[in-house]
Amino acid sequence: AEPSKDSFFRLLLHGKVILICFVTVTLSSGLGFIDATLSLFAMKTFNLSSGYVGLIMIGLSLPYCLASPLIGYFTDKYPVTRIGFTVTGGVITAVCFFLLGPAPFFHIPSQLWLTVLMLTLIGFSLGMTAIPTFPEIIACAHEQGFEEGLSTLGMVSGLFGAFWSTGMFCGPIVGGLITQGLNFEWAATVQGATGLLAALLLLAYSLCQKRKQRVQENNQQADENTPLLNE
Repeated sequence: AEPSKDSFFRLLLHGKVILICFVTVTLSSGLGFIDATLSLFAMKTFNLSSGYVGLIMIGLSLPYCLASPLIGYFTDKYPVTRIGFTVTGGVITAVCFFLLGPAPFFHIPSQLWLTVLMLTLIGFSLGMTAIPTFPEIIACAHEQGFEEGLSTLGMVSGLFGAFWSTGMFCGPIVGGLITQGLNFEWAATVQGATGLLAALLLLAYSLCQKRKQRVQENNQQADENTPLLNE
C-alpha cells in the first residue's frame, strides 16, 4: 500500500466517528472491568472456586463467539442496520451491567443465576455493538473522501485499536478503584451508565443526521418542482 496523504486527525473530525470511538472505549472498558473484578466478586459472594469462576466466564465468551459471525454477515449484507445494531447492543449491555451486581438502587440480592444470565446477554450484545463499528468507521472515512485501499484500512485499524486499548487500560483501573472504594455493584452500575450514555449519544446523532438529510432532500425536490419562469 502506498502511504496515505489523508490526515489521521481529519478522520476524528467526523462526529459519528468520535461517537463510535466512545462506544468502543465503553465496550473494551467493560470487558477489562469484568476480567479484573468479577472473579473476586463471584468467589466472595457465591463462595465459588477458581474453576467454577472460569466456567462462569464461558457464559461471556461463548455467546460472543457464536453471535459475531452471524452479525458480521448480516451487517455486511445490510449496512443500514449497523447503527441500529450498535445502539441496541449498547443499551442491552448497559442494562445487563445494571443487573450484573445488581445495582444497589434496585434492591435485588445478588444471585448466581442472574449473574450468569447477565454475562451471557453481555456476550451476545457485545457482538451486536462491536462488530458493526469497524466497517462503519470505514464507511465514514470514504464519505469524507478518504481513498479506498490498504492505507485507509490501516488508518482505521490503528484508530480502532487505539481506542479499544484505551478502554482496556481504563476499565480495570477505574472499575477497580470504585470496587475498592464502594463495591462491585456500584462499579458495574457506573460501567453500565457509561455504555448507555454512549449508545444514546450515537442514537441522537444518527436521528439528527437522518432528519437533516430528509430536509435537504425535500428542499432539493421542491427546487426541482419550481418552474423556471413564472406565468
